[in-house]
Amino acid sequence: MKKTLLVSGFVILLFFGFLLFVFGSALYQEGNPLPYLYSIMKLEVSNHGYKMVERNEKETKYVAESKKKYPYGMVKEFMKDKGWSFKEQMGSGLVFKKGEDVVTISTRQYSRRYYLWSVPKEVHN
Repeated sequence: MKKTLLVSGFVILLFFGFLLFVFGSALYQEGNPLPYLYSIMKLEVSNHGYKMVERNEKETKYVAESKKKYPYGMVKEFMKDKGWSFKEQMGSGLVFKKGEDVVTISTRQYSRRYYLWSVPKEVHN
């Protein structure tokens, strides 16, 4: 019984050590890390390129894996599916156009492997 508890405790400690190693200082940069970690776990076990983190009255936040060969590829595909065409990149913002409407998607690096992006509510309408 003691041996089982000791092994279980060691496995849990390894899991949290792994999370701390992978995400390190990025854990609390967005406030409560739990929604972000939960979305990243769902992203890792799914075959989908991005996952929603949270939604409020102004915007919806998503997380995607960083790809060196195709930076911000998931954002561009997401917007293309919504009928928006990529216009240009201005710093960490991606500018898209649909008819006369122009919208900027803000992006930021969350960790070495993941980035976050915020989509204004106008895109979903």
